[in-house]
Amino acid sequence: MTPLVSRIEPRSEVFRANAAANLAGVAQVAQLLARARAGGGPKYVERHLARGKLLPRQRLDLLLDRDSPLLEIGALAGCHEGGVVPGGSILAGIGRVSGVECLVSASDSTINGGAIGRWGVLRSERLAEVAWENRLPEVHLIESAGADLPNQADIFVPGGAAFRNISRRSEAGLPTVSLVFGSCTAGGAYVPGMSDYTVLVDKQAFLYLAGPPLVKMALGEVIDDEALGGAAMHTRESGVGDFLATDERDAIRLGRAIVGRLGWQRLGPGPTGRADSPLFPASELLGVASADLKVPFDCREVLARVVDGSRFLEFKPLYGSTLVCGWAEIGGYRVGVVGNNGILFSDSAQKGAQFVQLCNQSDTPLLFLQNITGFMVGQAAERAGIIKDGAKLVNAVSNSKVPAITLMIGGSYGAGNYAMMGRSYRPRFLFSWPNHRIAVMGPDQLAGVLDLVKREAAARAGKPVNEAELGMLKQMLAGKVEHESTALHATGRLWDDGVIDPRETRTVLTLALSAIHSAPVGGGNSWGTFRH
Repeated sequence: MTPLVSRIEPRSEVFRANAAANLAGVAQVAQLLARARAGGGPKYVERHLARGKLLPRQRLDLLLDRDSPLLEIGALAGCHEGGVVPGGSILAGIGRVSGVECLVSASDSTINGGAIGRWGVLRSERLAEVAWENRLPEVHLIESAGADLPNQADIFVPGGAAFRNISRRSEAGLPTVSLVFGSCTAGGAYVPGMSDYTVLVDKQAFLYLAGPPLVKMALGEVIDDEALGGAAMHTRESGVGDFLATDERDAIRLGRAIVGRLGWQRLGPGPTGRADSPLFPASELLGVASADLKVPFDCREVLARVVDGSRFLEFKPLYGSTLVCGWAEIGGYRVGVVGNNGILFSDSAQKGAQFVQLCNQSDTPLLFLQNITGFMVGQAAERAGIIKDGAKLVNAVSNSKVPAITLMIGGSYGAGNYAMMGRSYRPRFLFSWPNHRIAVMGPDQLAGVLDLVKREAAARAGKPVNEAELGMLKQMLAGKVEHESTALHATGRLWDDGVIDPRETRTVLTLALSAIHSAPVGGGNSWGTFRH
């Protein structure tokens, strides 16, 4: 394959302005991540340490192999809501344990005692989905007060899926290992209780459906934590615990030993390419990505700094030029790339549909680079059949069987989000750059539509337009849409799996592709009706 040629000028004013804006976005994400990793704050962190316990992130660091990165998933869940510590009181992602890629999570007991709230439930569901689809063992590091009772209405019904997920995983031969470091009350006790393997820390782990106060109130029985649900009792009498650890480090040692003895085998193919570095530095991605999404940029410039050796075999390069399709490798893994270079026309939609079919035919995972305002509109486009041709691409994406990763490198508007494997089309992973924006349409367009609708309504009613009122409505709508379309708002709602530093794109994609290949990788040849 021929290496891509770069045409950007790193010394240009546009490049420098983009780099400065994207660095500011990266800094904002880093600030929120630091807030999430700080847990409940100094007071509760110090209280936790004073009890002789390791912090949740220290536990994770000891669990993971020394050279293993952690690909965090949903780290900023809830960050768009004021007063909420991002992350849902969970530290979680994909990392290697005893050489096995696992979905690992640690409840953060410095935040409300590790009680799980709305965003914790939603994030846990997403984590379970990642583990299920990619066939990853799960390791839970638990110290949780159970449900956040004041907000039980938001968590009770959806929260039950956690237990169903563990049961389904076990039936499918996907093991769950729970290491319990503290109190697990009520629903929190069912996670280790339903796991395939459970390790309890002596004189520190307590599991019970109702704690001593509730038992006293309900039954008049006076009993302490240890006698009611201590680790020693559960490993010697009830059978809830499989292993009794002397301390936290011993529990982590046992957890690593359990994973190491699983005999786990990856079912997907390994890397087949050279995994050589791109010809152009990743740092230049900061200047490639437009801070102003009205300014287009060539997605090939992104590929030149991400794919192995900057090599790219482009499919139909002279046809449907606003959609770039072709083959490459990332970290040695084959991928078929579908990237936006402008609005989607009939020819680009047809080209994309054919390419998705080809990748399914050859069992090649897909990578979508989204920077799209939508499909072309207007009389000429409608007469050319933009609806039926756009439907072909949506049909192909909807029924594609090969794993897909979506990377939001710019705007994501209208049906373009759907055709380019947006969140609702269930790519295996979806990541965003800080410059990403997502909405039905841009704030200026929405305000313009509102203006036209109001003026037409006034004309039909034979009334004058209240210009002051209309101006205020347009300003309010544009401001609301602008706020709700940012990358941070989207990641807070778990519309992606994380906002990443553009310079780390190749690393993140390689880790995601590695996780994907833990499961079988295969395409399909079954499609809905293509209208011609």
